[in-house]
Amino acid sequence: MPELIDLLRQNAPVARVAEYLDGLTHDERLRALSTTTRADQRALYNAASAAPALTLDFFVPSGTPRRVAVHHKGRNSLPLPSPLRFFEKRFALPEDGSARLFGYNEGLTRSWIGPGFFVAVPTAGNLAWQERGAVVIDYFQVPDGPVPDGWPRVVPNSKGLQSVVYDGTRDFMRRVSKDVSIGAAFKGEKALDHYFTLCREPGGA
Repeated sequence: MPELIDLLRQNAPVARVAEYLDGLTHDERLRALSTTTRADQRALYNAASAAPALTLDFFVPSGTPRRVAVHHKGRNSLPLPSPLRFFEKRFALPEDGSARLFGYNEGLTRSWIGPGFFVAVPTAGNLAWQERGAVVIDYFQVPDGPVPDGWPRVVPNSKGLQSVVYDGTRDFMRRVSKDVSIGAAFKGEKALDHYFTLCREPGGA
């Protein structure tokens, strides 16, 4: 059986990649995603343009109570020591019932960079954004209502060292498989050529 990186380097269609990932256990999926380079993640993001469009309930499945976090394990392509490339994006439905998600980044760097709060929204209606992905994780916005118990205090992304990483940034998300998505980072409207994979945790969190 081919490995994930073999499929990506053979330019396999995203449906074949999804079939492979869906056939793995959760831990096997995480291990497979951990082998990807930036070039592999770029190829995956490009291939995922042909996948079905994401909706918000991909990140927080239908029926999840409001203010209950759903965790997605992430790995990015930044030029960092390997342990610092791993992180989580945590998502939750806001109390107000609006069509958006609140979230932040959890990982080894949070204590010194900051939580990187965001609001995730559909890109429908913005033609340029729609081409990049059906959901955008928007760091121009931070939660303006209650967040799940246990989350850090909400702070703007312009505060502290996190301004270097998160301020003025948006991540555009595409579906890969049942549990896996791929994001591309933009600073304003400029593509940064940096990517990350997310894998939803079983049972939501």
